[in-house]
Amino acid sequence: MRLFNKEKRIKYLGFNDFWFAFVSILILSIVTCYLFSNFPKDIAFIEVFISWLISLFFTLFNWFFMRNVIIYLRKNYPSFHDTLKRIMIVFFFIIISVPLIDYIGSMIIGSFFENYHYNLFDRFKVLLPIIIISVMIQAIYEAIYYHAMLKKSIREEEQTKQVMVQAQLDALRNQAQPHFFFNTLNTLRDIIDQNSKDEAKEFVDKLSGVYRFILESGNVNLITLRDELKFSQAYIHIQSERFGDNLQVQWDIPETALDKMVVPMSIQLLLENAIKHNVVSRSKPLIIEISIKENHVCVTNKIQAKSTKLPSTKLGLKNIEKRYALISNQPIEIKNDGEFFTVHLPLLNMSDQKK
Repeated sequence: MRLFNKEKRIKYLGFNDFWFAFVSILILSIVTCYLFSNFPKDIAFIEVFISWLISLFFTLFNWFFMRNVIIYLRKNYPSFHDTLKRIMIVFFFIIISVPLIDYIGSMIIGSFFENYHYNLFDRFKVLLPIIIISVMIQAIYEAIYYHAMLKKSIREEEQTKQVMVQAQLDALRNQAQPHFFFNTLNTLRDIIDQNSKDEAKEFVDKLSGVYRFILESGNVNLITLRDELKFSQAYIHIQSERFGDNLQVQWDIPETALDKMVVPMSIQLLLENAIKHNVVSRSKPLIIEISIKENHVCVTNKIQAKSTKLPSTKLGLKNIEKRYALISNQPIEIKNDGEFFTVHLPLLNMSDQKK
């Protein structure tokens, strides 16, 4: 039966009201028995007990009738905008049902007990507190339902926000991958131009390993520094096929930092950015230093700007900035003092992710 179905109660009432209803009905039946039963003082206990049973029956009937009205209204008028409409309809039913049930109950009690006296004016005096109590109970139901709906709305808003953030992160990851692929194709072209077929074959083999890593990390927002360094070292190994000893990377990473988290391909994008915008030659070897300072990965290179500057979209830096902003409250830091270019990437824990 719908009234006694736990899932239905929670869905339309906002909570499982079993114990609330049980205790309230018990108390109300005693109160209404006292207020409704206009007996003389010398009445027998059995008559009081029978009167209470009748009061209990009508309290149960009225309670479940009103609760069914509430469930119907919330099923058909569930939104916040319908709150006033629900309250007014419930109030109308209370005004109608309480006097009607009082009258029917009094007639039944009067048929059982000859010494029971029904006075219309006295009945209206006791009906007012019953109506007030009924309105208060319905107000409790409405307040709990409103609170449950508010929590649900906040939860749905958070879920929508998480879906949108995840979609943005996926788009940014997908944006970084073609960027990497384009640059590695340029490296492969240089090797082929040098008529080094064996080196080109070896390069493709290494490149396939790198892309395996990209595919494996493609569905995560954070990876360990250990894995990011492995990927970055593989990338540098590929670039060494093109630049040889003219490209040097100094890795100064303590073991204690390796289990910290960074966004995937962040260090690799910074290495790629440094190679793209600086001279890498025998006379001017490009030295890139990767170190840990104050819970940040620091990627630093001396500025050796090319005489013919390539158009910069700053795609790599923007990509990293946006992903860190979406995942955590810790921004990256970019420093350019004219001699050195440094980017500080925050080292994160899984708990640092935005909820």
